[in-house]
Amino acid sequence: MKGLFRLLALWLFICASIAGAEPLPRDDIAARIFAPMELGEAVNDRGVYELLNSGGGHVGYVFETEPMAPLPGFSGAAINLLVVLDLEGRFLDVQLISHNEPIFVSGLGEAPFHAFFEQYQGHSIGDTLVVGTPYGGGGDSSSLVYLDGVTKATASVRIAHESILAAALQVAREKMGGVSTGPPAHPNREHHEELSWQDLLDQGLVHHHRWSNSDLNEAFDGTLWEDDDREAQESPDAQYLDLWVVDLGPPAVARAVLSNDSYAELQNFLEISGSDEPILIVDTARHGLVSDQFVRNTAPDWVSAVQGGYPISLRDADLLIELHDDLPFELHDAVDYGQALILRTDRRLGFDPTQPWTLAVKAVREHGVFQPEIGSVELTLNGQSDERFYLRPFVPEPVPPWLEAVRGRAVDLGILGVGLGLLFATFTGALAPLAANPKVTPIRLSVLGLMLVFVGWWGQGQLSIVTPLATLQAAIQGGAFAFLLYDPFSLMVWAFAIVGLFLWGRGFFCGWLCPFGAIQEFAARLGRLLRVPTWEPSDAWDARLKYLKYVLLAGLIGIAVFAPEHVDKAAEVEPFKTAITTFFVREWYYVAYAVFWVVLSMVLFRGFCRYVCPLGALMAIGGILRGKNWIARRVECGSPCQLCKVKCAYKAITPAGKVDYAECFQCLDCVTIHERVDQCVPLIVAQKRKSRAPAAVPAE
Repeated sequence: MKGLFRLLALWLFICASIAGAEPLPRDDIAARIFAPMELGEAVNDRGVYELLNSGGGHVGYVFETEPMAPLPGFSGAAINLLVVLDLEGRFLDVQLISHNEPIFVSGLGEAPFHAFFEQYQGHSIGDTLVVGTPYGGGGDSSSLVYLDGVTKATASVRIAHESILAAALQVAREKMGGVSTGPPAHPNREHHEELSWQDLLDQGLVHHHRWSNSDLNEAFDGTLWEDDDREAQESPDAQYLDLWVVDLGPPAVARAVLSNDSYAELQNFLEISGSDEPILIVDTARHGLVSDQFVRNTAPDWVSAVQGGYPISLRDADLLIELHDDLPFELHDAVDYGQALILRTDRRLGFDPTQPWTLAVKAVREHGVFQPEIGSVELTLNGQSDERFYLRPFVPEPVPPWLEAVRGRAVDLGILGVGLGLLFATFTGALAPLAANPKVTPIRLSVLGLMLVFVGWWGQGQLSIVTPLATLQAAIQGGAFAFLLYDPFSLMVWAFAIVGLFLWGRGFFCGWLCPFGAIQEFAARLGRLLRVPTWEPSDAWDARLKYLKYVLLAGLIGIAVFAPEHVDKAAEVEPFKTAITTFFVREWYYVAYAVFWVVLSMVLFRGFCRYVCPLGALMAIGGILRGKNWIARRVECGSPCQLCKVKCAYKAITPAGKVDYAECFQCLDCVTIHERVDQCVPLIVAQKRKSRAPAAVPAE
């Protein structure tokens, strides 16, 4: 009957936990991340997100504990926490999201609970973190890291601590190269095998080691605590710790170790909590396994475990322990004295019973009376189960994230590659025929329309100064550039734009591939249809205003280097995110700013591109590497003919007839004039001279 009540209570706890295990909305999580960090993309469906720095570089992970480790608290509901880890497994932040712990709801208030979580910052998941303090505030010579608990709420903070470690270790193992990255091995319930206690000993399925008092005296020799165990001094040959460890996950092993009633209770427990691996530990000597402060159904304070360099989250299963009659008498005697526990660890958090792992029991000594100083050593025992008892699901080899991104956009990338390839080939080998074609304007507008709709609004391929700035920050910080691969669509646009930069300068991107540039050009043509008055600055002011974009570019680079936490806001000088990425669905002031530049284009032709765009400035600087001056000129260009200069809406042609490639948008207007005998003044003059020349008189 007692076991039935325990199982019923456990079932209620699990149901309560699962009921609230859905991850919070992304916006709720993002609001809890403080600058200069920001929330990145989700990496799974359990509320785990990438943590990004101000330059967009991947620097860690953000996750809730409840969706991955819904350990029930005293109220039956899980304690949900937000955890921020860097890529080295260090805690950057731990925040309390929700809980229903009675002691903090109507007793102590939440302030002590929040203060407890502040202690995690700077510690690593690889540290042995322990809730509590040495007696009297004395020091501890061990490698343990103590977290101050909360008086009257020890069990609650320990449950919260277990939730944090369980979720953090799961993320570490899955995302940071830990022990297990796929579905764990689980006991094969269909495996039937008759085993005796002697069989378990012979096959190494029981792990056992004894430590005498003299072993402990040797471990503490030369320390402050070498004389602080009178019993060890008086009886050095007596046993101090007689440790037995058995993995009870395989049914055949559990039947050989437990009585029929305990075996049945364990199997009922595993039906409810099927992902737990139960481990029996017994001490038949004088030390014991837990301190007087231990609370059932929580993590044991003297026992810990490690596998593959990562701690294993252990928790008391709170199960009745009756051993099989075949077991030695001393083991039965230890159970009677309360020195036996069935601990459980969740295989979903990365624990693999078939791989080596290490159990550690902390042996402690006290020096002093009123404020004793605590010294401790760890006594370790290795464990491992046999592979034959377990099933290991086949796990497909995960593809790299960049390849997954490419596969997800394969169709879009194919269309984009063909389209940009055709445009690139046309500019490489058929530029003059294109410019001379009477339908060059409809062709150009069609290409711009495709860039706006397909590349911009559909494909989200609007290039931005944010990417070069993020690359700069990654280079300064010595980080990786893998984030560039996660958006293969934009990366393909970048590739064509950079190659075009070497061949023709900034014009290939700014004049043909930029979605926001297309919006401005369409706005300008709409203005002509509506007969909106136009305005152009004088040549002198035009020359001055063109330097503005270089000043803005220099400012953004300075912010990226010296104040990276502000670079995202500063980059809003580009209206690209508002007009293209969010399709004008943002806060009103961003929308007003973007609309201003679109409307201004009806009056001042592509004013943002010509005078303000920092990406255009970067492209113009990169255009210095251009291989050749690709726009053909005649000796008459500039003197006496000024037609191309007058017709150039970008004022990219000097009075001398030379093309300023840093300001050329490759609109092809001047190329069209150059190729058309009915438009180019030198060709028209030459044609007229030819028609007026007297016919040659044949000789007699």
